[in-house]
Amino acid sequence: MEAWQGTVRIADDVVAVIAGLAALGTEGIAGMSGGVAEGIAKRVSGKNVTKGVTVEVGQAEAAIDLRVVVEYGRPIHEVCARLQREVKDAVEMMTGLKVVEVNVKVEGLEFKESRATDGKKSEDRRSI
Repeated sequence: MEAWQGTVRIADDVVAVIAGLAALGTEGIAGMSGGVAEGIAKRVSGKNVTKGVTVEVGQAEAAIDLRVVVEYGRPIHEVCARLQREVKDAVEMMTGLKVVEVNVKVEGLEFKESRATDGKKSEDRRSI
């Protein structure tokens, strides 16, 4: 294989998409939490900012912050440890960057309650 001269730079948004998809695929994660500031940034800039994911990408390393909603009843510490591993593995495999940290902030719980309403079952989804 021939070596090329030049550099490859992976945009923060690309790393954020990979991290967000890996997070949403993690068992026990109900969703991502965007927060008020992120909602305003989306409206003002028009950019498609990945909800609940913030990354810092250097030449060879990346740091990732995630804001998540966990399914109620799951052991939060176990879900978050699994989340950290899965996000780290996905980003490193796809980008070649070394992930130096994956910080997780649990901002809510999702409650699923089955109840009979007019003979039909429905799910009630709430974050706290």
